[in-house]
Amino acid sequence: MGFFSRFFRSRDKPKNYLGGLSFLFGDTTAGQTVNEKTSMQLTAVYACVRVLAESIAGLPVHIYRNNGKGKERVTDHPLCRILHDEPNPDMTSFVFRETMMSHLLLWGNAYAQILKARGGQVIGLFPLLPDKMKVDRDPKTKKLVYTYTKSDDQNPNFKGASQIELKQEQVLHIPGLSFDGLVGYSPIALAKNTVGMALACDEYGAKFFENGARPGGILKHPGVLKDPAKVRENWQAVYGGAGNTGRVAVLEEGMEYQPLSLPPEEAQFLQTRKFQIEEIARLFRIPPHMLGDLDRATFANIEQQSLEFVKYTLNPWVIRWEQALQKALLSDKEKEEYFIRFNVDGLLRGDYASRMQGYSIGRQNGWLSVNDIRELEDMNPLPEGEGGELYLVNGNMTKLKDAGIFAIPAGNGGVITNA
Repeated sequence: MGFFSRFFRSRDKPKNYLGGLSFLFGDTTAGQTVNEKTSMQLTAVYACVRVLAESIAGLPVHIYRNNGKGKERVTDHPLCRILHDEPNPDMTSFVFRETMMSHLLLWGNAYAQILKARGGQVIGLFPLLPDKMKVDRDPKTKKLVYTYTKSDDQNPNFKGASQIELKQEQVLHIPGLSFDGLVGYSPIALAKNTVGMALACDEYGAKFFENGARPGGILKHPGVLKDPAKVRENWQAVYGGAGNTGRVAVLEEGMEYQPLSLPPEEAQFLQTRKFQIEEIARLFRIPPHMLGDLDRATFANIEQQSLEFVKYTLNPWVIRWEQALQKALLSDKEKEEYFIRFNVDGLLRGDYASRMQGYSIGRQNGWLSVNDIRELEDMNPLPEGEGGELYLVNGNMTKLKDAGIFAIPAGNGGVITNA
């Protein structure tokens, strides 16, 4: 069983050895080599990765403390600067999270080395390339062990040996969708035929225009040619390529040209390319309008699609990030008191009129104060003493049991109460 068990271990991407070597070499039925880097040549894949990576990178991330009555944002925790400003001397927080998220979307895993001081305090995070990482389990400690193969000097903390072994507590690992919950699978590898077909469409279109936007064909000669290859090469040199488009062909000795390939419009070339964009958008769960496809976008539904993107696409990734950061960066004692959250409130806000209507309802019904609203709009609070912290409610609202009680002013200056 030891021999066969190696073939079914979790990896960065599926490698179906027994069922064929297609996953190993990245070949597809469309004849294209698909991997995480070639897939980024497709504008649809690049756009999907960029939208999600930049969305995660641009979200504010904060550390909160459970104070017994609710949550309290803290700014004095050592992780605040690392997560919010500068994870390492070479990167900003935006660049670090953008890089990690792009790894997660393409390889299905994101890894970062955790640097700690002698007291156990986290002092830095350095991204690691997923295709250079191997994940195993130590038979003695039963903990995960990460073996990283160094190929360059991008990480200044790795010196000497080409393979570096890292303990579980030294690695921030964010896995994507997987079958074992330990190591994620690459979406690109799982959908290699979809991506391969899109790459084939791109190559077909480029070849079509390289040949002067003219379909291929055959040259018919009534006699016997001594050197057919030379005739073909001369024809291609004179009439092939986009620079020779529109040149008048001169045929001698009864030779005829007969086109063979179908024009792109007859082969539904453009429709095929459009469908592949929709397929890739479906793979990453991105609304088509965010990839520039506005066919089904209207003024009535585009805002709703954007809100659904936050709730159903971005939010699962946010939770995955939050829990991975808490698990790897907070000590067991800190986990009882602190937690990490991304703030997506800004992305869920509607247009100006909708926000003002919502604030008005919250203000009149007592769950929002003036300063609460000003904070949501990134405005400074009112000075103390001006009523910014008051929670008010309309005077015509009362308890149901008190509905029949009212007061009538008396003539002597007193109050007559009717129950």
